[in-house]
Amino acid sequence: MEKQKILIADDEPEIREVLRMMLESEGYDIVEACNAQEAVDRTEGADLVILDILMPGESGIQACTKIREKSNVPILFLTAKSGEHDKVLGFSAGGDDYLVKPFSYMELLSRVKALIRRYRVYQKSEDKAEKMIFYRDLTIDTELQSVTDNGKRISLTEMEYQILLLLVSNPRKIFSVKEIYEQVWKEDFFPSSGNTVMVHIRNIRRKLEKEGEPYIQNVWGRGYCVN
Repeated sequence: MEKQKILIADDEPEIREVLRMMLESEGYDIVEACNAQEAVDRTEGADLVILDILMPGESGIQACTKIREKSNVPILFLTAKSGEHDKVLGFSAGGDDYLVKPFSYMELLSRVKALIRRYRVYQKSEDKAEKMIFYRDLTIDTELQSVTDNGKRISLTEMEYQILLLLVSNPRKIFSVKEIYEQVWKEDFFPSSGNTVMVHIRNIRRKLEKEGEPYIQNVWGRGYCVN
């Protein structure tokens, strides 16, 4: 079986070495980068990117933005910062998860496995019988996991795509933030998870919605839906 490939981007050699030893012991194939540009250049073929935020020169946030221009690979941020503002920046740039240093081996491994598992599952069509979903000007190809607006390809991250697919597949059904998180992330909901969902929905709106034509409705006090 082909090994799953993980890119580790951190400017500290000691951290890269520790992460390499941890993840190689679990059977992963590891590629390293010591700065943001190397991370962007070495993303191709990766099943996961572990990206430090604070690096000399361009930051991990900037690297994430560039990676998102060409790939939907899951991105796990590593950082010494734990503030909500930093998390919002990371998610807004297209990050999928966030791990604050110092962290335990088991915590890292559980995040890595969950992100790669979801990425592999979402690469496949869950419903072969209905490959295409149409909503207003949008066409969602569930087999290719692609979204187009009047034929123009829209670049969404894995989580953004899954949120949009959930809502469009259930028109007029209102999903609470908790329901969206648990169905898309497939993890238990915590109070801080709500902000994660809201940032991803904000990103979807920015990429898809035209002036005066909101696709995703905010039902005050209840959640989100599409009509």
